[in-house]
Amino acid sequence: MSATNNAFRGMDGADALFKSKAELKAEKAAAKEKKKLEKSKSSGSVKSLAKSVSEVSLNGGPSADNVAIDESPRTVTGVLSSRPTARDIKIDGFSLGICGNELIQDCSIELTIGRRYGLIGQNGCGKSSFLQALASREVPIPDHLDIYHLHQEAEPSDRTALEAVIDHIREEMERLHAQEEAIMSEHGPSDERLEAIYDRLDELDPNTFESRAAELLHGLGFSRVMMERKTKDMSGGWRMRVALARALFAAPTLLLLDEPTNHLDLEACVWLEEYLKTYNKCLVLVSHSQDFLNGVCTHIIWLTQRKLTYYTGNYDTFMKTVAENEVVQMKKYQKEQEDIKHIKEFIASCGTYANLVKQAKSKQKILDKMVEAGLTQPVQRERTFEFQFPDCDKLPPPVLPFQNVSFSYSGNAEGMLYKDLEFGIDCDSRIALVGPNGAGKSTLLKLMLGDLQPTKGTVTRHMHLSIGRYHQHSTDALDNSMTPLEFFAFTYPNTPTFKRETDEWRAFLGRYGITGRLQTSKIGMLSEGQKSRLIFAMMCMKNHNMMLLDEPTNHLDIEAIDSLAEAIKGFKGGMVLVSHDFRLIDQVAKDIWVCEKQTVKPWKGTIREYKAHLAKKMGVNH
Repeated sequence: MSATNNAFRGMDGADALFKSKAELKAEKAAAKEKKKLEKSKSSGSVKSLAKSVSEVSLNGGPSADNVAIDESPRTVTGVLSSRPTARDIKIDGFSLGICGNELIQDCSIELTIGRRYGLIGQNGCGKSSFLQALASREVPIPDHLDIYHLHQEAEPSDRTALEAVIDHIREEMERLHAQEEAIMSEHGPSDERLEAIYDRLDELDPNTFESRAAELLHGLGFSRVMMERKTKDMSGGWRMRVALARALFAAPTLLLLDEPTNHLDLEACVWLEEYLKTYNKCLVLVSHSQDFLNGVCTHIIWLTQRKLTYYTGNYDTFMKTVAENEVVQMKKYQKEQEDIKHIKEFIASCGTYANLVKQAKSKQKILDKMVEAGLTQPVQRERTFEFQFPDCDKLPPPVLPFQNVSFSYSGNAEGMLYKDLEFGIDCDSRIALVGPNGAGKSTLLKLMLGDLQPTKGTVTRHMHLSIGRYHQHSTDALDNSMTPLEFFAFTYPNTPTFKRETDEWRAFLGRYGITGRLQTSKIGMLSEGQKSRLIFAMMCMKNHNMMLLDEPTNHLDIEAIDSLAEAIKGFKGGMVLVSHDFRLIDQVAKDIWVCEKQTVKPWKGTIREYKAHLAKKMGVNH
């Protein structure tokens, strides 16, 4: 598929290519903290059972953009049972634990070339830790299998986006030539691993490096101008796209992608889905998007109840199979329980009658054998979270009107992101904002909120309007050094009109899936999805009349997204949503507004029709 027919996209001022002073300051602080941590590691003051490098380059060693310090003590066991020279991977006896908490227990890893696996499971079950363990080879993955783990953005440097992608693949060619020489000298020309190396070198044609890298970056939303920007001048979201382009260009034997769509717009999501659905090596993908999993995956790995269970087919096929298996399981469980009940009743009725004692003992042996063989367990789904946004006053319109609004970050007429906007948002509104990266969706939300002021025109807010907001950096408001219980008690102290004891806070947090030991663990130890749930809990501490949600699904699991959808549908106020999750938009949005070309226009069809429109625009046949 070619991306050259697409119109180059612009750049959203709210998610600008250039970093703000605050971002630069934050990066310097992070670099300083990382240096401090590395120094303490070298002095032996920081101990970890896991490898400190949780991401590896294509040859299994650290690379500048593919390295992250893993602060969580991780214990991993597993034995390679596939041939050391094979391309398929099988590891038995696999277990994974963090800080003494066993996340995965005594199961097998089976990864086959040509399959695209979707790894699913609840927030905090260990999906990201599983990918990190594979990437850092904490299980015995043979060295000849190259791995790329997309987990963090490309490093800021003086290299352009295009150069950063090409540099990485040049290093890969050098590695392959070195590996070829080593295998030839040690094992001779008959070694089966050489065939894969030669195939790989044939794939990598240096004459097409620039055009292929440009096509990938273009598909991920880069214009020609943006491709020539230095990565040090890009925001983290755009550098993540550079890292994703590297991963796709590298096309490793084992490609590990952790939520690759989180920084993409709907158009780029459609492009990436089409690109990955033909990936012919081995892909392991974590995604919260059912649409994406359906479009890409040939197999599903379900991480539930500390086990990895494998299913053939995409997400919809997986759901159908699970439902059918659960019906069979419950029928078997009910029959067993009825048999056990009848046996126990018979034994109890025998009493001490000599002629019945022998029969009772025989029945008891049958019961003992059933228990020894293992009884069927009832179907138990892991708990997710269910919540409702609080009731609110329904304000009469106009609630949030835009009148002749134009906006430019520079304040100059020639740099207008929007021109002459005229619309209103009320408490009955259920609006999804869609459009390419750079069109200004996040900027529009900031204009609604009042974080930005129009260059021209007015945005009026009802005097009693209270807005609840979720955005991609909302979790920065949490204190990682506190437990959830401590944080909520501190943030919302008791007053004469508001009083909540510890048990009440426990019940409140439990509604958001923060239960048991999670409530007393440091927030810094929680998964990103669990932190997102805390933000929704904070939003529900006030009676907002309107919700502005900017990519609320980025770290939620699929069940949590469905719970969020139900909460939105039950909310009595207005809602404006920016999301790359087609299914969430399909569930909650009454109106779809397309942001592009300096304006906002209603889309007359459904979100499914909009997806088909994007695919057609890219020359994709559905």
